[in-house]
Amino acid sequence: MNEIKLGDVTVTRVEEMHGPIMPTGAFFPDLPEQAWQEQRDLLVPDHLGDDDMVHVAMQTWLLRSDGRTILVDTGVGNDKTRPAVPVWDHLALDYLDRLAAAGVRPEDVDLVVNTHLHVDHVGWNTRLVDGAWVPTFPNATYLMPRADFHYWNPANNPGIAGGVNEHVFEDSVAPVHAAGQVQLWEDGHTIDAALRLEAAPGHTPGSSVLILRSGTDRALFAGDLIHTPLQVSHPDHDSCFCEHPGQARATRRRLLGWAADTGALVLPAHLSGHSALEVEHRGGSFGVKQWGPFPRY
Repeated sequence: MNEIKLGDVTVTRVEEMHGPIMPTGAFFPDLPEQAWQEQRDLLVPDHLGDDDMVHVAMQTWLLRSDGRTILVDTGVGNDKTRPAVPVWDHLALDYLDRLAAAGVRPEDVDLVVNTHLHVDHVGWNTRLVDGAWVPTFPNATYLMPRADFHYWNPANNPGIAGGVNEHVFEDSVAPVHAAGQVQLWEDGHTIDAALRLEAAPGHTPGSSVLILRSGTDRALFAGDLIHTPLQVSHPDHDSCFCEHPGQARATRRRLLGWAADTGALVLPAHLSGHSALEVEHRGGSFGVKQWGPFPRY
């Protein structure tokens, strides 16, 4: 039930974990409390708890396209030092077992797409072996946005120290680059006839989305375009993790508009519940047309 077909592409949801993560006011500082209350019927219990904690998922979209096995975003990862987020510190999760249950061994993966290089999108890029960080997927090319690769390198950005991305470049990005498995891209990158990466800056300088066009089907693997369905009807409100809020809002409106115009299935990185949704135009904003076809977490 965690697998669907979109045109010629098979899409499988692989969960790392899900549940409450942050209070509404901390996660979305400028989103009025009234907005959460007005849409509680839409949000509770999958996306909002009775205690006003926002619920999210950490998940990978596993794609089989044109004979290749592709992973879109790799979660938080195991054994990693994450002082800014204690619940992610030195995890010991069964993610690779879940990937195996979907029929994929690490050596089977051909491409890893990191939509951006935040801590919760690159964690399983590497794993700890004999005290060293090594690429989890030894035969894969890792596609990373060039802008994020430079921005999140501590040598270029000393402000990373003490934030959520502390240690991330060193343990989840640099080892893959040193192994010669990283391909940096900018503006856009065509993977195959059905899949194309496009720049979607704002959340981070190099944030991107993966667009699927196959037969009559359209899909938007949206990364962190939205973290909650409330951002569909309130697209001008950002999470506290958006590096360039004005740009993030413009990108969100543009891509939600494309999804509404084309009937695309929107698959964000962190949506809990059914994990995906279709959107529609509603006045000057958007609304949830229907949930995606995956069972609820």
